[in-house]
Amino acid sequence: MPQPDGPPTPSRAIVLDGLAARVPDARLLGRPVLVAVDGVDGAGKTVLADELAAVLRAAGRTVVRASVDGFHRPRAERYARGRSAPAGFFLDSYDLDALRRELLEPFAPGGSRRYRRAVRDVATDTALDLPREVAADDAVLVVDGIFLQRDELASWWDVAVFLDVPFDVTFARMAVRDGCPPDPAHADNRRYVEGQRLYLRTADPATRATVVVDNADPGAPRVVRG
Repeated sequence: MPQPDGPPTPSRAIVLDGLAARVPDARLLGRPVLVAVDGVDGAGKTVLADELAAVLRAAGRTVVRASVDGFHRPRAERYARGRSAPAGFFLDSYDLDALRRELLEPFAPGGSRRYRRAVRDVATDTALDLPREVAADDAVLVVDGIFLQRDELASWWDVAVFLDVPFDVTFARMAVRDGCPPDPAHADNRRYVEGQRLYLRTADPATRATVVVDNADPGAPRVVRG
């Protein structure tokens, strides 16, 4: 089903309120809180992360929104293993050092609070030199994206939400959104499906996550664990 337009449905609002309740109070921790919204491509991560940020702000929380998509590696590095290589999609898509240095470490205990939301425009494959923003000590950083619970990143999150949506649903969504073939088994999708299966096998994100949400029907998501 397509992503919802307009305000969340009542059942979706209940799920969002429950997720917001899982986010610790940064003032009690004495440091910012880091939240990941994880899942495969097309699972609905950006929409849910935006909605969760809105719920948190409505409750008086200070929220910073960012996406791992602002931290892509240059195109030549992303495809160095070949245009169709699944391992390249999993291992080479993102500059994890830049993600940690520019976004995650500033929010850590003792961090500078001076952060950048992105380092590269993936559409134009150009580096960005954005001015640093300054986060409050009571901020909640909400990051959406794929592969957020891989070994190199899993320990950063105070709360990790994993959206559990099957590939046949996500590729039907992306066919509308991006124009890719709707069949996950199509040869053009191999790099992405198999690369994400590598992630699912090696990181087991549904087990690592704080909360798992079945988002196959965005109008009626269900918390299946957490």
